[in-house]
Amino acid sequence: MFQRRRSAVALRHVAFEDLGLLAPIMEREGWNVSFCEAPVDDLSHSSIGDADLLIVLGGPIGVYETDSYPFITREIVLLERRLAQGLPTLGICLGAQLMAKALGARVYAGGVKEIGWGSVTLSEAGNNSSLKPLADGSPVLHWHGDTFDLPDNAVRLASNENYANQAFAFGNKALALQFHLEADPRQLEEWYVGHAVELAASRISVRDLRARTTDAAKIVARQADRVFTNWLDRLGRGEAADKTARAR
Repeated sequence: MFQRRRSAVALRHVAFEDLGLLAPIMEREGWNVSFCEAPVDDLSHSSIGDADLLIVLGGPIGVYETDSYPFITREIVLLERRLAQGLPTLGICLGAQLMAKALGARVYAGGVKEIGWGSVTLSEAGNNSSLKPLADGSPVLHWHGDTFDLPDNAVRLASNENYANQAFAFGNKALALQFHLEADPRQLEEWYVGHAVELAASRISVRDLRARTTDAAKIVARQADRVFTNWLDRLGRGEAADKTARAR
């Protein structure tokens, strides 16, 4: 029997922060992905709000900078509606912060700028979630200076020594990742150029970061595949369960 390919929309803020390692996984798992350029596209369009999955990607701006970037308010409204309806949503870095804001939590500048490869510590819930492959301390890419409080009714999945909230789940269909599990080491040269001013201001050596990326590349693609494939599979099983319940 023919199975309909599901639709996903990725909200992108800057061209080089795209789906990365997640793109081939989505293709393999039967998803049609289209991109929406968050700063300029119509975020109220039904193709975005009603997509089977919304993925909100990263970007070098703050959730609280709505005066400078008014489209942020429209993103928050979009996320408020999707999360209230329990629609599948994935947020990465800025996307996670936007999800937290849409759920009523505070988003603010953190005390430490995290840029580079590091591990996260999973909570008990995290160990029982799709993030379990990261329990061995596998490296993930951090690239943020902002953080957020854990939203009401959200479940903390991961933290580290700098920030208590590195990942959370909201219900069974929403996942927020402060770190970049999707980052493809082969594409990070674009990040080094796109974030050149930030790297210089933070006195981070591109040479050192590149060397760490070479080491991380040996494992991160496999771990991203395991985490995202598991999460997408859980979404599929949840969708099937919802259809069964409605049929009764």
